[in-house]
Amino acid sequence: MTTRDSYSFSRSPGFTLLELMIAISILALVLVMIAGSFNAVIHSKVHGEERLYVDREGRAILREISNELRGAVQVPIAPTHVALEGNPQMRDRTPIDGVAVSTFTGGHRRAITGLGSEELVAYSVAPNRQHRKWFILTRTEMSGLLTGHASATSPTIVLAENLLSLHIRYFDGNSWSESWDSSAIPPGMQLPIAVSIDLALATDNGRAMNFSTQVVLPMAVPVW
Repeated sequence: MTTRDSYSFSRSPGFTLLELMIAISILALVLVMIAGSFNAVIHSKVHGEERLYVDREGRAILREISNELRGAVQVPIAPTHVALEGNPQMRDRTPIDGVAVSTFTGGHRRAITGLGSEELVAYSVAPNRQHRKWFILTRTEMSGLLTGHASATSPTIVLAENLLSLHIRYFDGNSWSESWDSSAIPPGMQLPIAVSIDLALATDNGRAMNFSTQVVLPMAVPVW
């Protein structure tokens, strides 16, 4: 005879719906945390690479301007074209200076009969229409003989499209000034003793990276 107990149902060894939902919620939370960690690592890597790129960009610009300022022309043994013009400008209380300098090229070598050719290099700043408060820094080079007649203008080269500020100052041996005009200075004193350059570039997320240097001009005081 079949007893009542034989019809009793035993508890299933599986999970209830509530337990399953709790487990899925915990798993989803863990996955979200893992995805967030991966996302933070990826963004950190991208920002790090961007800062590294901007750092290299800023250092390269300072190095190029510094080298050309060090080669600024002023010698007593030839009719050199002494030219150094610093043009101070302000935009929204931000300095965006320009500078033009007559300089010996990096590949210049002294000849037996005297000095070779020189280059007139100009750095200019213009607004970046794609980014508010950003500027474009360009470099133009003109080659010419020591007579000062420049010719054969090279194509304008864009050095940076993320310029935030460029502040250039000039030291005459006594004080620093915001501008310089060699054409208004007597011969032999037409170059500043030193030049200070402060540069700021923006990263993609808008943060500023600052670069600074001071350049001593070897030909500022000619050796007679």
